Amino acid sequence: MTAPLLEVAGVGKRFGKLTVLHDVSFSLAPGEAFGVVGPNGAGKSTLLNVVAGVLPADGGRVVLDGEDVTRTGAAARCRSGIGRSYQVPRPFGGMTVFENALVAASFGAGLRGRAAADAAYAALVTAGLDGQADTTAGTLRLLDRKRLELARALATNPRLVLLDEIAGGLTEAEVPALVETVRQLGREGVAVVWIEHVVHALVAVVTRLMCLTYGEVLAVGDPHEVLADPKVVEVYLGSTIAGDDPGLEESA
Repeated sequence: MTAPLLEVAGVGKRFGKLTVLHDVSFSLAPGEAFGVVGPNGAGKSTLLNVVAGVLPADGGRVVLDGEDVTRTGAAARCRSGIGRSYQVPRPFGGMTVFENALVAASFGAGLRGRAAADAAYAALVTAGLDGQADTTAGTLRLLDRKRLELARALATNPRLVLLDEIAGGLTEAEVPALVETVRQLGREGVAVVWIEHVVHALVAVVTRLMCLTYGEVLAVGDPHEVLADPKVVEVYLGSTIAGDDPGLEESA
């Protein structure tokens, strides 16, 4: 049995008296794609921030490839192999696409010279932006800004990428290209934890799905089974269940 790349065990997070995460646990195999859904305010982005080291956990453990990184900061976790994208892309608008990726390779992965340039360009190739390497980042359309956000995470040479609503705001016509890019990560052995409200995009990629509500795990398992769970339907999907959504069936 393959040892997990990531183990999140009993993680909790509080902001003052407000508990945002409570006893959250899951594990992730190398190269696996794992999805996270839940209503707004469920604690999804906070979970990614705790895994990435942006926020400290108030309880539980985060273990990366057998090493307890719970008390390790974000910079050290990045160099250990955790890349993070954010829901709202904020590239360095006056720099080129390549320069944005180069900053990530240099300061995220700690690479220098040719090694940094090679990592930056390889990330652009995977994200489908190599043809726009010399384009000023501030002129990119939303899909390409999302791709650049992913490329900057990939330029840090991660073993695990945390994606926060990377499909949000895209048109239906743009989503399949992004889905294929995320699939490519798995083929290259990069594991993914993906938060997303565009559920049909998520189900097209992930092998397991977890639903959070009020900071607690409501359900975890096969994506279609989780989405058909009556508890998940009630708190997240309303009257829609996985089997009734043609978008889910089409992309499965």
